[in-house]
Amino acid sequence: MTEDAQPKIRIADLSFFYGGFQALDGVTLSIQAHEIFGLMGPSKSGKSTLLRVLNRMCDLIAGVRMTGGVWLDGEDILAPDFDVVGLRRRVGLVLSRPTPLPRSIYENLALAPRLAGKKGRGTLDEVVETSLRAAQLWGEVKDRLQDSALKLSGGQQQRLCLARTLAMDPEVILLDEPTSGLDPISTAKIEATLLQLKDNYTMVLVSNNTKQIARATDRVAFLLMSHIIESGDTKQVFTVPANQKTDDYMSGRFG
Repeated sequence: MTEDAQPKIRIADLSFFYGGFQALDGVTLSIQAHEIFGLMGPSKSGKSTLLRVLNRMCDLIAGVRMTGGVWLDGEDILAPDFDVVGLRRRVGLVLSRPTPLPRSIYENLALAPRLAGKKGRGTLDEVVETSLRAAQLWGEVKDRLQDSALKLSGGQQQRLCLARTLAMDPEVILLDEPTSGLDPISTAKIEATLLQLKDNYTMVLVSNNTKQIARATDRVAFLLMSHIIESGDTKQVFTVPANQKTDDYMSGRFG
């Protein structure tokens, strides 16, 4: 994994506005295939906005505008004629608050693939099991797939939402504070799952927990007031930060 490799995602001079408020200012980054890329920074620094640009969820918000470019495997995803529905299948989003459907565990996993055209009980059974195994949840729920997903614990619900994203066979997984409301044991399970998944997926992890970023990511960018202050190899950034503001943030002197 090197900066010279063709990036999975390339972001160039990206600026984003909610009406008159600028959430991102000239952001330039490259994210390589099969890495966990971390985004850290204080609240309102633009981290979640950047995630939403990457699968065009920002399109659902009135009054926004952006300049610059974003490319996925060399394709301009901001082009007016780009297939946004197809993009959201390729780039899945897991939010901070688990949002299981008020249906069975099985249906939470099978519904979207069924709507996307996958038919037959055998096919759907395989999708459900494969996704739950990948999310490290199969062993805990295999005997109660017809139970309501709302009966699961918070940590299990979050892994279910990750499995639901995996069921659509994405190429990229965006994770917006996926462990913010979880206990340390559930957090550790999510982090272990992410580390196992990176052989098959590219992931972008937003977290306000600098220790989590240090543990779980390969490379990282520090955002502050809509700008990228510093980016690079996670170990290097945490050991020898190039910018004093980065050191101040990681040391807890602000943020």
